[in-house]
Amino acid sequence: MNKQFKQTQAGFTLIELIMVIVILGILAATALPKFVNLGSDARKAAMLAVEGSMRSTNAMIYAKAAVGNLLTGTTGTTVNVTVSGSSPVATAYGFASAVVELVKVMDLGADFDSTTVVTEIQHKGAGTPASCKVAYTAATSLTAPPSFAITTTGC
Repeated sequence: MNKQFKQTQAGFTLIELIMVIVILGILAATALPKFVNLGSDARKAAMLAVEGSMRSTNAMIYAKAAVGNLLTGTTGTTVNVTVSGSSPVATAYGFASAVVELVKVMDLGADFDSTTVVTEIQHKGAGTPASCKVAYTAATSLTAPPSFAITTTGC
């Protein structure tokens, strides 16, 4: 008896494997730049979070000053307000008078610097910390609340 044996392919050929590797390499090369810039995006998001924290902290300080009848008049005299066990916070027109006063109440991590420039909070991990910051301008009257300016071009 003469039996013929059929040979069946039991795997991939070398060319098929090389083609799959080449296609995966092309996909990886196009996707890599998207993931490389995640640090910058994270620092930008962190600075947006710091700005939000500064705004909410200032709102809490203002509420505490208003409840305690500690809103100052047109003279802009600094008044101390104690918020949730923190050191007394110097206020002007019910809002924090400076960044250092906001930081007393905020829970900032080690990634942020509020001492290099006293009117702003910078991200220490940024390529250019002076261009990755939130600047704070204190209130100038009862009708002119404080302002916040965020810069993320150097994050």
